[in-house]
Amino acid sequence: MRNLCMKVSYDGTRYNGFQTQLDGRTIQDHLEKAIKMLSGEDVKIIASGRTDAGVHAYGQVFNFPTQSTIPVERWAMALNTRLPADIIVIEAIEVSERFHSRHCAKRKTYRYTVNANQFIDVFQRHTQFHHHGKLDIEAMKSAIKYFIGTYDFTSFASRSSTKTSHIRTLFDAYIVVDETMCRTSSRDQGVIHTYVTGSGFLQHMVRIMMGTLLEVGEGKKLPEDIPGIIAALDRTQAGPTAEGKGLMLWDVEYSEFTNKTL
Repeated sequence: MRNLCMKVSYDGTRYNGFQTQLDGRTIQDHLEKAIKMLSGEDVKIIASGRTDAGVHAYGQVFNFPTQSTIPVERWAMALNTRLPADIIVIEAIEVSERFHSRHCAKRKTYRYTVNANQFIDVFQRHTQFHHHGKLDIEAMKSAIKYFIGTYDFTSFASRSSTKTSHIRTLFDAYIVVDETMCRTSSRDQGVIHTYVTGSGFLQHMVRIMMGTLLEVGEGKKLPEDIPGIIAALDRTQAGPTAEGKGLMLWDVEYSEFTNKTL
C-alpha cells in the first residue's frame, strides 16, 4: 500500500466547501471521484483542513492510501483531465505510511484579500471582498500585530465551534498593499492582502479577525482595542464575519518535506 500526498488549488466559488456532503458539490467529492475514475479505487482523502463554502485554496494538501502502481509523477496530470477546470492538482509525491495531512501540519497560512479600490475588479470578483469606503490601512497594519502570539481566540471563533480548546498560536500576521491597479487621481487604495500564519485555526477565525480589522480601518475600533477583545473571550466583542470569497488557504508546511518540493 502506498501513501500519496498531493497539493491542490481550487476556486471555491461554486462549491459548498471542501469536506464531502450529500449533495456532492464539494472539492473532496470531485477529487475522490477523479481518483476512482483513474485507479478504480474508492478512497477517502485526508485534507490538511476544511475550507468553508466559497473559500478558495492555493495550496491545500491531502493524502490517501492506494494500491495503484501508476507512477507518482503521472498522477497530477491524469487527475486534472478528470477534474473540473476550477480544481487543479499541482503536485504529487509519495510519502511514508505514517504521514497524515492534518496531524502532521506544522504551520498554515491564510490570505484574505480586500479590494479597496473604488470599483470591483470584474476579473477578480470571486476572490476579493470589495470594500466601498475609505480605509485607514496604517491602523489596520498596527492592529494586526496584536494577534501574534498564543491566546485563547474564543472571541474570534464561530459560535458553533465544537473545539474543546480555543487556544491557538499565530506565528506571523501582516498586510501587503498592491497599488498596481490604482487609477491616477482617484480614491483607489489598492488591493489589501492580509497574511496570517499559525499552528492551526478555529472555524471562521480568520474571517472574524478580518471583520474586526475592517472595523479598525473604518474607525469603529482602535488598534489598541484588539488585546481587550481577545481577553474578553466573547464573540460579541469582535467584528462581523467577513465574506468567505476573500479567503484563501495559501500554504501548509510540513517538517517531513524538508528535502521535497511539496
